[in-house]
Amino acid sequence: MLSKLQRPLKILFLMLLSFIVINSIYLYPSNTITYDIFGYYIYLPLTFIVDGNSQDAIDFLQTIKSTYSTSETLYQIQMLKDGGFVMKYTSGWAVCYAPFFFISHLVAHFTDYPADGFSAPYQIGVFVGSLMYTLIGITFLLKILKHFFSSKFSLLLIALIVFGTNYLVHITFYGQNAMSHNLLFTGYTMVIWLTIKWYDKQQRKTILLLGLVCGLMILTRPTEILCLLIPLLWPLRSNKLRNSLFKKHLKQLIFFTLIIVLIGSIQLLYWKLKTGHFLFTDYGNPTEGFDLLEPHTLDTLFSFRKGWYVYTPLMLLATLGFILLYKKDRKLFIPLFTFFILNLYLVSSWSCWWYATSFSQRALIPSMVVMVIPLGYLLQYLWSKGIATRIMTGTVFTTLTLLNIFQTMQYYYGVIPGDGMTKEYYFASFGSLTQDKNLKKDLLMVDRFDWKNVDYTNKNNYSERIIYETSFEEISGVKSKESFTGNKSFKLNDQNIYTPPFKISFDEITDKDHAFIKIMAKVYKTGQDNDNPTLLTASFDYKNAVYKWEIKSLIDLPTNQWSEIEMIYLTPETRTGEDKLTVQFWHRNDSNILVDDLVIKAFEPK
Repeated sequence: MLSKLQRPLKILFLMLLSFIVINSIYLYPSNTITYDIFGYYIYLPLTFIVDGNSQDAIDFLQTIKSTYSTSETLYQIQMLKDGGFVMKYTSGWAVCYAPFFFISHLVAHFTDYPADGFSAPYQIGVFVGSLMYTLIGITFLLKILKHFFSSKFSLLLIALIVFGTNYLVHITFYGQNAMSHNLLFTGYTMVIWLTIKWYDKQQRKTILLLGLVCGLMILTRPTEILCLLIPLLWPLRSNKLRNSLFKKHLKQLIFFTLIIVLIGSIQLLYWKLKTGHFLFTDYGNPTEGFDLLEPHTLDTLFSFRKGWYVYTPLMLLATLGFILLYKKDRKLFIPLFTFFILNLYLVSSWSCWWYATSFSQRALIPSMVVMVIPLGYLLQYLWSKGIATRIMTGTVFTTLTLLNIFQTMQYYYGVIPGDGMTKEYYFASFGSLTQDKNLKKDLLMVDRFDWKNVDYTNKNNYSERIIYETSFEEISGVKSKESFTGNKSFKLNDQNIYTPPFKISFDEITDKDHAFIKIMAKVYKTGQDNDNPTLLTASFDYKNAVYKWEIKSLIDLPTNQWSEIEMIYLTPETRTGEDKLTVQFWHRNDSNILVDDLVIKAFEPK
């Protein structure tokens, strides 16, 4: 394909690929196989190094986590009731990692590196393999664009994707090319190109390869079943011609379908083996899941936290390009726009729509393969107009590209954080490459991993109110005549192990993104509880599934006297405003404990 480019364009394209390689190496992480990547990858060592069905597997993962700092917790697996576990992520990326895993395994056996799946050869193997997928994706993107546009224009569009969007961050920064969005970006370039080739010549090898790519994409992320819309709806002169073509090559279509089903069965068989069911969709965290009836589309596109159009504004122009595509080539418009709308719907329906630590919307990176085509139609149309329009077009596209490069630098220097952005902080830090800790402290969303230094008692920033209080005078249950105030207190014993739960929805607490909950009570212990201390508990639940459960133990309180207990609880990222906070005491020993004067306060940001 490069041989068809003129020499200057070939040099520019190779320079672009070289820049990606050099930038990736320069930003090479100390450990590639961490966090989500660890979750994609662990199928391989648990299949070829240790027995993934034994307790030894858990011990192995704990050792790996401690040795290589893969993540703070093993959130990548979900424990089952029978003591086993299942991987949180599907296995598509592991299949794509596999060739590099086996090469690395051989290297480790013939060197002094541990053959444990995570030592230096494996880290480098995953990094190099992922980088290769990146370069393949860029190369196939050039093939696609040359089908629609001139070579010069195609190269310009690729440069816009690399430098004018969040693509660069998520293929070169700190090994993020090993994340699923990079593989899926490459997958979509191959799907579109193979679709074009098959409709051109209907070769069996083309559709078999197309089935392989589609199957691996769906195995990587099941929602990528949407990729089938592209070959199914690709434009022909008429639907009659499509039907005739499908009938003529029915055997090829059957083989195409069988390949996808066989690849998908890898995951179905794994779930059946581990859980007893062919389908398993529980992420193990009630806050994660699809909100199909209430998608977060406006936040996904326009929020200052992770809005795609805010941090990748070229994609707003690409979206506007669909209008021109509809006028110029309605048949091409149908598959591309249908995919765009349905993919945006699914991506924005995920409850954690901000997709953790990232720059802009990383989950929408694969869709840019589709978006670059209407972007090209828009740019080509504007460039065909007079000199004034050209100047204006060049100015707008250059400005947006430079803005993206600058914001990428802000992300690199930590000015733009991976999460927690707000409109106030965005404009206060606009144009700066230096972190301002005071701005971050005052204007960013609360850091849910490091919140204990937040002064929620500062009346300039937080308002305080009591959301519940009781001295248990009117509360049903076991009462004691002994009390700290009033005439009665609540008695916990081996027959009465819970205080009545206090429940309140998140919307009743605050309309902001968080609140601090301060729980105070007077407690009287009559005996020691070293083995099973009584606990003050606070948690949220989504449809009766509990999450962010925190405790305060009474173990250190003195006996035979009234003591005060206090607990601070930061509300989580709730799934809905109807998720409920529950507060209660849980008694777990044979002694008697009295509880009185329970007060719960909410500190709400102003």
